[in-house]
Amino acid sequence: MTDGTYEALDEETLFLVSQTFKALGDPTRIRILHLLFEQELSVSNIAEKLDLNQSNVSHQLRFLKNLRLVKYRRDGKTIYYSQDDEHVMKILQQSIDHATHH
Repeated sequence: MTDGTYEALDEETLFLVSQTFKALGDPTRIRILHLLFEQELSVSNIAEKLDLNQSNVSHQLRFLKNLRLVKYRRDGKTIYYSQDDEHVMKILQQSIDHATHH
């Protein structure tokens, strides 16, 4: 692209980019990602901190996990989630900074 020629995006890349923006287009998913920005939390911790029901949190985490935006690890019966994509987290942080800039 730097030499002046245009290179079209392939269908898979277009789909993944649009799904990433879809993920960032939902207020609940933004809240979850923002919460996971610096700390690993269980579904129940996320639900409690965001005042959401666990079923909704689980559903949103599944969507985010399928896009590889969050990862998880199991400790006994508890599953802990954390962010899994520095690029998307930077986009999210820049968007927050943009929204709060006066």
